[in-house]
Amino acid sequence: MTTSQLSLFLNISIFLTFCQLCCTEKRNTNILMIVVDDLRHLSDETINLPNLKRLADEGANFKNAFAQQALCAPSRNSMLTGRRPDTLRLYDFYSYWRHTVGNFTTLPQFFKENGYDTYSIGKVFHPGISSNFTDDYPYSWSEYPYHPPTEKYKDAAVCKDKETGRLHKNLLCPVNVEDQPEGTLPDLQSLEHAVNILTTRNSSRPFLLAVGFYKPHIPIKFPEQYLERVPISRVKPQRHPYMSADIPLVSWHPWSDVRRRDDIARLNISFPLGTMPLDWSIKIRQSYYAAATYIDDLIGELISYIDRRNTIVVLTSDHGWSLGENGLWAKYSNFDVALKVPLIFSAPGISSKNIHTPVELIDIFPTLVDLSGLSHNIPKCDVKDKSTLCFEGKSLKSLMTQDFKEFGNNFALSQYPRPSVYPQKNSDKPRLKDIRIMGYSIRTKRYRYTEWVLFNNTIFTIDWNKLYGLELYDHFVDPDESNNLYLVHKYKNIKQYLSRLLRSHVK
Repeated sequence: MTTSQLSLFLNISIFLTFCQLCCTEKRNTNILMIVVDDLRHLSDETINLPNLKRLADEGANFKNAFAQQALCAPSRNSMLTGRRPDTLRLYDFYSYWRHTVGNFTTLPQFFKENGYDTYSIGKVFHPGISSNFTDDYPYSWSEYPYHPPTEKYKDAAVCKDKETGRLHKNLLCPVNVEDQPEGTLPDLQSLEHAVNILTTRNSSRPFLLAVGFYKPHIPIKFPEQYLERVPISRVKPQRHPYMSADIPLVSWHPWSDVRRRDDIARLNISFPLGTMPLDWSIKIRQSYYAAATYIDDLIGELISYIDRRNTIVVLTSDHGWSLGENGLWAKYSNFDVALKVPLIFSAPGISSKNIHTPVELIDIFPTLVDLSGLSHNIPKCDVKDKSTLCFEGKSLKSLMTQDFKEFGNNFALSQYPRPSVYPQKNSDKPRLKDIRIMGYSIRTKRYRYTEWVLFNNTIFTIDWNKLYGLELYDHFVDPDESNNLYLVHKYKNIKQYLSRLLRSHVK
């Protein structure tokens, strides 16, 4: 071999090695996805969540992120497919999209098909029919999803009355962990399993680890010492404990799953419009905050086991949870408190930034694809698009990395079904066959506007001419959405504009 040939060979070898290293670096960006069940947006409330705050301070913190429906299965399937509930035709728990509407690719499935090991721990998909009783395995996951064994006791009578020693099925359930079945709790088991994967996996392949924590979902069961972290003397009551007369009745729901718990049932609250006693409102808020603090500790421990230099972290919730605002508890509505969620991205190259542009949970899928460098020019879905892979959301990367003040559609869309105008037992969670009304809601930086319209549950059509309720809230003066401005004359043009905008974006 001549000197020139040797030089050429060495240059080619160096170039190929450099290319291989670059490709390996791009391929090896890991992803940790944390989904907390029923965690509302708490940044403006007097509760200390140091690990969430630290993550938000280090990354992109979306202050106005909204779920597409305030119910577990529809929200999670929407988030994980990047499709809206209307596309999936899932508004309850009882259909699986691959069997009913299309073989749509999921977020974890996309990464699995692009060389990632994908793991599901805890509640990521909603278990049951809506994920084919397998959490969409094997499509989405490299291993069978892990569910903590003690989750089977979630509704068991394990809440001890300190005076009588009797066990109850309570809403509020601070516990001595050692006294619990198997001496532990589901989220502790999920954390242990996640740490085991992170510390023992032997693979050169990148991973996507999705961890779904169960609390603060009801029953609000958590280690009792966390009550000390949230003294009841510091817990403020909700500012508007009753629904204003100008808010349409169809927007109300009777929070039946809260009422049926042993401790709440003993209060004999009238159905469906009775409200929670003030002292119990404060107790519930305290326990909810304590459970959130418990999960915050677990999140901090989980994050301590990853290499932040080489891992994208995204943290969110499936939806929010009303804590007595307008007399409502739980989710099941189109109010901000039921739809607004934390959304934080922390990744190499992403600097600290608070972003107030309204965004949606369907934006997570395209954003992770973009951040990972695996973008394949995936198209935006056309109307009624049945493509296996397209996005109804949008990548948020440019909002994180550039100084945009406005970005694409600066609003979020959500919806919620009702079986009737007047609240009844199934108003919280109507099955598809019982849905007669659909509430569509649009949220801009300043306003929330909602129209409750006739819905046909067999051919999936809506009639904008048949209205059952209209709502308009101005967040500049009414962040609690307690004063419906729909009939206020000075908002007439705003109402008309938002109505056109909403209707033009509902398929």
